[in-house]
Amino acid sequence: MTELRTNCPRDCYDNCGIVVRPGKNGRVIVRGDPEHPINRGTLCTKCATAYNGVWQDPRERLSTPLRRVGPKGEGAFEAISWDTALSEVAARTQQVIDERGPQAVVHTHYSGTLSMLAFMFPMRFFNRLGATEVEPDSICNLAGHIAWSAMFGISVAGFDPRTAADSSCIVVWGANPSHSGPHMDEHWLGDFDGAVVVVDPIRTDTAVRADLHLQPFPGTDAALAFSMAHELRALGAFDDEFIAAHVHGAPDVLPTIEACSPSWGEAQAGVPAEQIRRAAELYASGPALLWAGQGLQRQPTGANVMRAIGLLPALTGNIGKPGAGICYLNVAAALLGADFDELAGASLVDGEARQMNHIGLAGALEDPDRFGAMFSWNTNPLASAAEQLRLREAFRREDLFTVVVDCFPTDTVDYADIVLPAASFLEFDDLTFSYMNPIVGAQRKVREPVGDSLPNQEIFRRLAAAMGYDEPELHESDEVLIERLLDGLDLGLSFEELAERGHVYLTEEPFDYFADRRFRTPSGRIEIASASLTEVGLDPVPTPATDPAQPEGLFRLLTPASRWRLNDSHANDRTIGRRSGPATVTVHPADAADLGITDGDLVQLRNGAGEITLATAIGDIAPRGVLVAYKGRWPKLEPGGCNVNALHEGNSADIEGCSAVHGTLVSLEPAR
Repeated sequence: MTELRTNCPRDCYDNCGIVVRPGKNGRVIVRGDPEHPINRGTLCTKCATAYNGVWQDPRERLSTPLRRVGPKGEGAFEAISWDTALSEVAARTQQVIDERGPQAVVHTHYSGTLSMLAFMFPMRFFNRLGATEVEPDSICNLAGHIAWSAMFGISVAGFDPRTAADSSCIVVWGANPSHSGPHMDEHWLGDFDGAVVVVDPIRTDTAVRADLHLQPFPGTDAALAFSMAHELRALGAFDDEFIAAHVHGAPDVLPTIEACSPSWGEAQAGVPAEQIRRAAELYASGPALLWAGQGLQRQPTGANVMRAIGLLPALTGNIGKPGAGICYLNVAAALLGADFDELAGASLVDGEARQMNHIGLAGALEDPDRFGAMFSWNTNPLASAAEQLRLREAFRREDLFTVVVDCFPTDTVDYADIVLPAASFLEFDDLTFSYMNPIVGAQRKVREPVGDSLPNQEIFRRLAAAMGYDEPELHESDEVLIERLLDGLDLGLSFEELAERGHVYLTEEPFDYFADRRFRTPSGRIEIASASLTEVGLDPVPTPATDPAQPEGLFRLLTPASRWRLNDSHANDRTIGRRSGPATVTVHPADAADLGITDGDLVQLRNGAGEITLATAIGDIAPRGVLVAYKGRWPKLEPGGCNVNALHEGNSADIEGCSAVHGTLVSLEPAR
């Protein structure tokens, strides 16, 4: 190997191109691909560090199957062979099925890797088995998907960023690309000739560089959206012709909009009325894009908030034309021929798929009558899930047979009965698709797997064989799966040809799913009034409702994405740990003065779920009454043995089962 192209499969808007060169002592050098249009030759700081650090350190990787030999949680294991591991997993799993039925086997997974085969193929095994799935999006973005699917007919048909060439304004609402899409932030937003408006309760780096930053108090986004809509109407920006032809339910919401002036919005959200007017002027200045971040809907009224901001494009006609559009996620590959349902083995489900929500996981695992076996793959729930301390105790159940698939010895691994070592993205071929840009990339094998580790898809092929499952879908090769995906996209490229190029756009021109202005809703229109959302307990139309006032003495805790960690990926990289320093909580200067707290003091955050001690960082990046503590640290590497998820109580958003993690309330006091 002299130089190979591959692509980053992390859970990120960027989906960067990578160039890999030989290094010393069997290592490789991982750098950005200068020919990739998104990252243009660089990698983000966290991936550039970790991919050349912990991801290539064999001492930090899981390299052989393991069997537990001590109490759960101690991480005491003995090495065993793959044959032994697979036979023990198959026997214990079959025992649970025979005694209690397949629904007593539960599996949790998410986006540890988003390369397609490693991300989706294991679902074939669990669909054949009939296991209960922990709905992955319920920990992250499900409320937004449900709300915009009901309103626009689909939630994953976001705008193609290339259409910004025809835009006059980009509104980034509830997203922080400086941390969660740094190359989209640097290049796409940075090169944009029009106005960038950021709406975020935190003064992020993206907000600092924006032309206008609206900083509402958490839980007031819907009121702010209604007051912007009021001003848009006053400016004559409502597109009456578009509304008449393509919007259902507008008359039901217009009287409320009329009552929500910018001055009213200022009183509700804390954003100056003049800023609200200016934001509306910029949005009305020409074709505009609305990027709705996933953090936006992780609050008690998250679905209503998504519907409320959706009023802006719906009533101004800013959708389905060049330079205009909405984006929550953009899974263009699925819209252009890639059959992800087939890849995940949807046809293997016997009857109705069994699911539960993520925020109820601790309670479900506590119940010995509900689940007897647990699989965790592509995720680390003991670092990322709510009710961390309660969940940890549930994982201690000796009668809960637990299997964990991972590259690293995470907190969740420490509670496993059997550990199956996964290969990293550098060690097998796969495909990557961005959820922002309509690009497909080749993920190439550039080095041999560490020890006896295997790709996720191969692990579950072998598990299927050990269980005696002989359906052909469970044993298809990577080569067949990759070529089928590429054939569905009709690109005229083999995997080898794609690998030489590194990546390709799925369409030559900007792709606009809504160009025909037809919407997959019952009425065929944008549904401001939605019967399906009424059925799940929401109001018939969005409202300008705000969260209740905080009880005296409590603070709203926001736990956004870190610059240094991608969810909890890379948290075990020593260089990242050293550069990022200890965990902190940012406290507004006025709140700190009231409590007699100075910069660097240790403070205790506490609520009904748990407590955590953090160092104080005094700063005014968020309004008074709001605390900011970045997520993603491994509990086992923290002094107190937990991270901020020890404070997340498993509260649900306005659609049951969807996380409202940004609605967490805590007390704050100096540490004793």
